[in-house]
Amino acid sequence: MPIEFTVDEHVARLAGRVREFVREVVVPEEQACDGVLHDGPEPLRRRLQQAARDAGVFAPHLRLDLRGQAVVFEAAGYSLLGPLALNIAAPDEGNMHLLAKVAGEDQRKRYLAPLEAGEIRSCFAMTEPAPGAGSDPRALSTTAARITGGWRIDGRKWFISGADGAAFAICMARTGGAPGDAGGATMFLVDAGNPGMKIVRNIATLDEGLFGGHSEIAFDGCEVGDEAVLGEVDRGFDYAQVRLGPARLTHCMRWLGIARRAQDVALDRAASRSAFGRPLEELGMVQQLIADSEIDIEAARALLWRACWELDQGRPGAQHTSIAKTFVAEAVHRVVDRAVQICGALGISADAPLSRLYREVRPFRIYDGPSETHRWAIARRASKARAAVR
Repeated sequence: MPIEFTVDEHVARLAGRVREFVREVVVPEEQACDGVLHDGPEPLRRRLQQAARDAGVFAPHLRLDLRGQAVVFEAAGYSLLGPLALNIAAPDEGNMHLLAKVAGEDQRKRYLAPLEAGEIRSCFAMTEPAPGAGSDPRALSTTAARITGGWRIDGRKWFISGADGAAFAICMARTGGAPGDAGGATMFLVDAGNPGMKIVRNIATLDEGLFGGHSEIAFDGCEVGDEAVLGEVDRGFDYAQVRLGPARLTHCMRWLGIARRAQDVALDRAASRSAFGRPLEELGMVQQLIADSEIDIEAARALLWRACWELDQGRPGAQHTSIAKTFVAEAVHRVVDRAVQICGALGISADAPLSRLYREVRPFRIYDGPSETHRWAIARRASKARAAVR
């Protein structure tokens, strides 16, 4: 079956409405707060999401395949607050996907339904301080031990995005084996009011645009019932792949919108600013920067759509997902960096959004697996595939 690059008419219309909504409603809100959201406020989220409902663009991912999401999420990502407004921001969007695939009926009613409605937020607690789980999830050291009627979770998580103010966490804990083993992990649904789960601190980071920030969490004698187990015991690593593959791609979709925003800022500046008697857009060196960014955006979009198509077809998509994630993360950074260079002093000032965008996109080369880890996996798969036909 050939890969189809034509956008369905209903997806194109939806993306058009999202672009209009983001430019007219969301961008002014972003400019008012400079995109800084790690400490709230919650009323902003609720106001934006109600506006998205009124515009008919709220939670569009619930009725789209991944390739359709790629078009719409890019449109939403044009503003740092766009995904939040549409309820397609990380980590909630990834958690919705995971719950829809793995949760039981009662769990879907209790956790998924209010999450999809925007009534609550959530977080995904897997990453740990060294030497625990990070780029290598098998290093998972948080434990969950059997007790009467349930489980006791002990361990520490850090860099848990969106944890501050989240109604529940999906916690990865080891129920078998030892750190370094490929199996033995289980996912647990832990309510925020559980006395055994506490936010130790909100970590100061380069990026500040994620609602709820990045937190360090302590699980200290955190007791949950058997009904808190998400899916089956000891299948947590399998379920993580259900979540992480598509989530890496939806990150790419949203960040590609940021790249388009930065390129538009650069293009407008190049048209309006003159140097040496000519507009910047007529100077060869500036034209090269503009052209290279257009190439990066188009190449990133093509790789992203290919990976989405693979997953939509039900094919194993690990290789294409890693390729897309690595390239898009680095391409987005290059595009924003070039835009800053074209805009000069304006680019590094707070008078344009570029300095904020620059701080937001740099961590993307680390989030969802650093580029180096993905390159290692890509090379291993390529070598294995070649060895199979020798």
